[in-house]
Amino acid sequence: MIDIAKIRREDIRWHLLQAINLSRPVGIYTEPLLVIVRSVYPDATHQEVRLNLDYLEERDMVRITKDAMDRWMVDLTRSGIDFVEYTIDAQPGVARPKITQV
Repeated sequence: MIDIAKIRREDIRWHLLQAINLSRPVGIYTEPLLVIVRSVYPDATHQEVRLNLDYLEERDMVRITKDAMDRWMVDLTRSGIDFVEYTIDAQPGVARPKITQV
Protein backbone atom coordinates (compact mmCIF):
# COMPACT_ATOMS: atom_id res chain seq x y z
CA MET A 1 0.00 0.00 0.00
CA ILE A 2 1.23 3.51 -0.83
CA ASP A 3 1.77 5.79 2.16
CA ILE A 4 0.61 9.16 0.78
CA ALA A 5 1.36 11.02 4.03
CA LYS A 6 4.97 9.78 4.00
CA ILE A 7 5.41 10.77 0.36
CA ARG A 8 4.02 14.23 1.12
CA ARG A 9 6.29 14.78 4.16
CA GLU A 10 9.42 13.71 2.32
CA ASP A 11 8.54 15.79 -0.74
CA ILE A 12 7.81 18.88 1.36
CA ARG A 13 11.20 18.50 3.05
CA TRP A 14 12.94 18.46 -0.34
CA HIS A 15 11.06 21.59 -1.48
CA LEU A 16 11.97 23.33 1.78
CA LEU A 17 15.65 22.48 1.38
CA GLN A 18 15.65 23.71 -2.21
CA ALA A 19 14.00 27.02 -1.27
CA ILE A 20 16.32 27.55 1.69
CA ASN A 21 19.29 26.84 -0.57
CA LEU A 22 18.16 29.60 -2.94
CA SER A 23 17.98 32.04 -0.03
CA ARG A 24 21.62 31.56 0.91
CA PRO A 25 23.56 33.24 2.43
CA VAL A 26 20.83 35.34 4.04
CA GLY A 27 18.30 32.67 5.09
CA ILE A 28 14.53 32.79 4.82
CA TYR A 29 11.50 33.12 7.10
CA THR A 30 8.83 30.43 7.24
CA GLU A 31 6.13 32.66 5.72
CA PRO A 32 7.62 32.64 2.20
CA LEU A 33 8.46 28.96 2.63
CA LEU A 34 4.77 28.27 3.19
CA VAL A 35 3.92 30.04 -0.08
CA ILE A 36 6.44 27.84 -1.90
CA VAL A 37 5.13 24.64 -0.34
CA ARG A 38 1.54 25.68 -1.13
CA SER A 39 2.47 25.95 -4.81
CA VAL A 40 2.79 22.14 -4.69
CA TYR A 41 0.42 21.31 -1.82
CA PRO A 42 -2.30 24.00 -1.70
CA ASP A 43 -3.65 22.71 1.62
CA ALA A 44 -0.28 22.94 3.42
CA THR A 45 -0.25 24.74 6.76
CA HIS A 46 2.28 26.86 8.60
CA GLN A 47 2.36 24.19 11.32
CA GLU A 48 3.19 21.53 8.72
CA VAL A 49 6.10 23.63 7.43
CA ARG A 50 7.39 24.12 10.97
CA LEU A 51 7.10 20.41 11.79
CA ASN A 52 9.13 19.50 8.73
CA LEU A 53 11.70 22.21 9.44
CA ASP A 54 11.99 20.89 12.98
CA TYR A 55 12.66 17.42 11.52
CA LEU A 56 15.36 18.85 9.24
CA GLU A 57 16.92 20.69 12.18
CA GLU A 58 17.05 17.44 14.17
CA ARG A 59 18.86 15.89 11.18
CA ASP A 60 21.36 18.82 11.27
CA MET A 61 20.37 19.96 7.77
CA VAL A 62 18.98 23.37 8.74
CA ARG A 63 19.55 25.91 11.47
CA ILE A 64 16.50 27.68 12.90
CA THR A 65 16.74 31.02 14.68
CA LYS A 66 13.59 32.18 16.49
CA ASP A 67 13.01 35.86 17.18
CA ALA A 68 11.03 37.49 19.99
CA MET A 69 7.83 37.33 17.92
CA ASP A 70 8.30 33.58 17.32
CA ARG A 71 9.20 34.06 13.66
CA TRP A 72 11.58 31.39 12.39
CA MET A 73 14.58 32.34 10.23
CA VAL A 74 15.98 29.26 8.52
CA ASP A 75 19.33 28.61 6.88
CA LEU A 76 21.12 25.49 5.67
CA THR A 77 23.90 23.88 7.65
CA ARG A 78 27.00 22.51 5.97
CA SER A 79 25.44 19.05 5.72
CA GLY A 80 22.23 20.58 4.34
CA ILE A 81 24.22 22.36 1.63
CA ASP A 82 26.11 19.16 0.79
CA PHE A 83 22.83 17.23 0.62
CA VAL A 84 21.15 19.76 -1.70
CA GLU A 85 24.25 19.93 -3.89
CA TYR A 86 24.38 16.10 -4.15
CA THR A 87 27.88 15.89 -2.63
CA ILE A 88 26.78 13.44 0.08
CA ASP A 89 24.60 10.35 -0.12
CA ALA A 90 20.84 10.65 0.05
CA GLN A 91 19.37 10.69 3.54
CA PRO A 92 16.21 8.81 4.49
CA GLY A 93 13.22 11.02 5.21
CA VAL A 94 13.77 13.45 2.32
CA ALA A 95 12.57 12.80 -1.25
CA ARG A 96 15.67 14.01 -3.08
CA PRO A 97 15.36 13.21 -6.80
CA LYS A 98 18.01 11.00 -8.32
CA ILE A 99 20.37 12.57 -10.83
CA THR A 100 19.69 10.92 -14.17
CA GLN A 101 22.14 12.83 -16.37
CA VAL A 102 25.91 12.79 -16.12
